[in-house]
Amino acid sequence: MRIVVTNCNTTQEMTEEIVRGARAAAGPGTTVTGLTPTWGPESAEGWLDSYLSAAAVLDTLRTYDGPPYDAVVMAGFGEHGREGVRELVDVPVVDITEAAAHLACLLGRRYGVVTTLERSRGQIEDSLETAGVARNCAAVVGTGLNVLDLGDDERTETAFLTAAERACAAGAEVLVLGCAGMTGLQRAVREKLGLPVVDGVAAAVKLAESLVALGLTTSRVGSYAEALPKRRVWGRPERR
Repeated sequence: MRIVVTNCNTTQEMTEEIVRGARAAAGPGTTVTGLTPTWGPESAEGWLDSYLSAAAVLDTLRTYDGPPYDAVVMAGFGEHGREGVRELVDVPVVDITEAAAHLACLLGRRYGVVTTLERSRGQIEDSLETAGVARNCAAVVGTGLNVLDLGDDERTETAFLTAAERACAAGAEVLVLGCAGMTGLQRAVREKLGLPVVDGVAAAVKLAESLVALGLTTSRVGSYAEALPKRRVWGRPERR
């Protein structure tokens, strides 16, 4: 089984970190390939970055020419593009936001999301609402860290624990890592917090494996029917 994991930004180091987390979660016989968009934002933080990222990820998958893959994992927490990718490709598409929330709902009545900047809250809340799991979310709390600040493990852990206290005070019984760049942090904070911590990358990989093993893929009836055939211009047309 081959899973393609799409980073939502152009930072190759983050793609490599996400792939390490995905491979750690994958079962024997699963190959994980990371894709980094060649254009778009270096980190996705806000509505402008998110929409730009969505188009870049779609373009990356549209122009992919590597080995065939069995599933796509979208590693942008709260970023747009999920529904478009489901129209574009013929394999299961699992978004880390949706995957983490669904697993969190199996572990407790209410969950909290700890993310990077507070400005990302609206996007994450909208994504959870669209996925049908918003009613179980107690809070979305920011750490105050930029995505590109997450490489400082000690600083990230301290900020996460502080934000986690706020999420728990709001009623969270399970916590979700609200950024793909936090992948792996759950092992460091789980015991300190004394409650389950769900990593979206790992959750998405395991759900993708399950869908492939069960022979299931996106329904083509209704919402995710194949895109209508028409002329589409990708990028700026060449001037003549």
